[in-house]
Amino acid sequence: MHDLDWISVRGLAAVGFHGVYPDERRDGQQFVVDLRLGLHAQTSSDDLADTVDYSVISRDVVEIITGEPVDLIETLAGRIAARCLAEPLVRVAEVCVHKPDAPMGLTFTDVSVTITRSKP
Repeated sequence: MHDLDWISVRGLAAVGFHGVYPDERRDGQQFVVDLRLGLHAQTSSDDLADTVDYSVISRDVVEIITGEPVDLIETLAGRIAARCLAEPLVRVAEVCVHKPDAPMGLTFTDVSVTITRSKP
């Protein structure tokens, strides 16, 4: 999309109970979310009503992370993107869900899924 402005929130962390393995659902683990929201910012205004309140969105994202468990982080990312796109001014939502403690039995620094969704 042309002429979009971007608001980013990086490193939003909370414990969730997502995963396909029983111990993930039982014990939980940390999930970290990065958001990038595309909109047309009203830069001539200094009124919060003319933009997106990223603190409200961030609290809602934490509720999604800590809420109803899903098997896949792709599904979790989709739920978060849908929440972001519910904001009237948000045209595009890029959501990256990190699962740094994924149970792979290997040494690694991060596993993540990034999705981009937009309004028609």
